[in-house]
Amino acid sequence: MTALKQYQRLEASGLWRAKPGDQRREVIVSIGDATLTMTDMKEQPLTHWSLAALQRVNPGQFPAIYYPAGDPGETLEIAQDETSMIEAIEKLRRAMDRARPHPGRLRHVGMAGVLAAVLGLGVFWLPGALVRQTVSVVPDIRRQDIGQAILDRIERVAGRACYSAETAPVLGSLARRTGVRKVVVLRDGVPDTRHLPGRIILLNKALIENHEDPAVLAGYILAERVRSEQSDPLADLLIEAGPLASFRLLTTGQLTQDTLDRYAEHVLVEIRPPLPPDTLLSAFGAAGVPSTPYAYAFDPSGETVLDLIEADPMAGTDPEPVLRDRDWVLLQTICGG
Repeated sequence: MTALKQYQRLEASGLWRAKPGDQRREVIVSIGDATLTMTDMKEQPLTHWSLAALQRVNPGQFPAIYYPAGDPGETLEIAQDETSMIEAIEKLRRAMDRARPHPGRLRHVGMAGVLAAVLGLGVFWLPGALVRQTVSVVPDIRRQDIGQAILDRIERVAGRACYSAETAPVLGSLARRTGVRKVVVLRDGVPDTRHLPGRIILLNKALIENHEDPAVLAGYILAERVRSEQSDPLADLLIEAGPLASFRLLTTGQLTQDTLDRYAEHVLVEIRPPLPPDTLLSAFGAAGVPSTPYAYAFDPSGETVLDLIEADPMAGTDPEPVLRDRDWVLLQTICGG
């Protein structure tokens, strides 16, 4: 759309509120690739809305107040003096509204055709193709938002994640070593490890407290990362939730709280098949982490993990320690133990 390209470098300040009752916070608003993006004053992304689903609460009044379709509790206020941004948003909204079909003489015939097409898609095309299309267009920042929202719901059941200012850099180092974005330690609720959209890995604290070698912990993270790469967690969520969730995310950029709640429950109880040893060994080798400590932690007898022991990619080498001794000791106190 020509109008969209014209405004892609436009920025303005605004006041964003994530949900009713939250304090409004100052943000930088910018128009991106079919989205309106809000970042904090440090230019860290906070959220983004689909331009196609943008609604205005108070047409002709100021400050202009917008919200994403389907979630009027999340709002963005733009002051009257931010004329260029308001005019750009309104122009894009009018352009997108013109592009939508409008009532007319053939409205009912058209709607019947659309309904028939949707039903046909529901039988012959959905959910697989719709899920693939949705997953392909959801940006990383939105995946991170969805992963964090699921984590918030898991914490309601499992308790708040273990955290301290001293151990945060250690978890960051561990995440970088194992190729994930974020490592979260929980006291309970997670059997061992789980993964969420946005490259978030959840760990049970027992994996830290019950082992002496940080290579064991790194091994569990690597194995969970492999799982997330074999089956996209966002696709898993949408398949579990059904076609309507995919359609909602594709058109509005949002998922309902019920969808997130049900998937959070699913993540904690799902039964996962074993991982192929060759794939695991490749991941261990790329990260420079020995696979033997993980193998014996997973199965002390070694019988079911013999490939990981005999073909350890780090055997006969002197790999860089996963963590320094001081950092490992510090991490073992993350949950107050």
